Amino acid sequence: MSSESWPRIAVVGAGAVGGYFGGMLARAGAPVVFIGRPAFADAVNRDGLFLDTVQFQERVKVQASTDLSSARDAEIVLFCVKTTDTASTARELAPLLPKHAVVISMQNGVDNAELIQAASGLHALAAAVYVAASVPSPGTVKHVGRGDLVLGPKNATTERIAAIFERAGVPCKLSDHLAAELWTKLVWNCGLNAISALGKATYGEILASEDARQLLEGAVFEVLFVAKAAGVHLPLFDDPQVALTGAYKVAQSMAATRSSTSQDMMRGKKTEIDSLNGFIVRKGRQLGVPTPINHALFTLVKLAESPQP
Repeated sequence: MSSESWPRIAVVGAGAVGGYFGGMLARAGAPVVFIGRPAFADAVNRDGLFLDTVQFQERVKVQASTDLSSARDAEIVLFCVKTTDTASTARELAPLLPKHAVVISMQNGVDNAELIQAASGLHALAAAVYVAASVPSPGTVKHVGRGDLVLGPKNATTERIAAIFERAGVPCKLSDHLAAELWTKLVWNCGLNAISALGKATYGEILASEDARQLLEGAVFEVLFVAKAAGVHLPLFDDPQVALTGAYKVAQSMAATRSSTSQDMMRGKKTEIDSLNGFIVRKGRQLGVPTPINHALFTLVKLAESPQP
């Protein structure tokens, strides 16, 4: 397939998520530029992007840069920066892109697309991202499970973008209930991420501990109470045990994996806990819903990620 048949694509904040999905697009022939940290850009420009997936191992020749201006004229942006950098990066990106550009937030949390649009005026879409991936060394993406997306609502733009991902071998579903997808993922992330980070535990180790499972259960139920108070309709409300079952299935399917929050803490990087348990704490406070377990998890992660004296 010729490059002329693909839109120009930029991956902003290239890490595990952007590396996997952008790598799949580049492997299929799309013109993709990756913007990431110097170690990533140097490794990729020197050796290519190495995709170590459950289906194949392949080195893909792609362009990489540390400079956001390399995203100039991109028609589609996979927006994968840490949620703490959402507004500032969106503002910096806005003057570089054509008016018809579409920015796809592939971040954790439920309100990033709105934050991108409010900060920059860019046309932003949210994506519910399901992938287990990590970056074991610069320029290498290790993929161990799933690798699919949900976009919404169903319209001409989302249909076009879904077709582009599908052509690259990435399953992409369209949903008119994307908020429920994003909140469902938030339920699982709030239940699993901080416990994995604070306990230095894999998902499998969490499942093996009765005390950890009780903690997970309490965090999950608090998120459901906040979502309900916020007017978000989740099918999970019909039976909250379904939410727990979903979290357990996620943990079982990635039993050897540690959460992204855990990986960030191990590397001494800032986490996205403000957009996960922290978001639930803030929302609960606004709505008068107590969230003591999420507050404890949020507070402990914030203390643990603070620079040590």
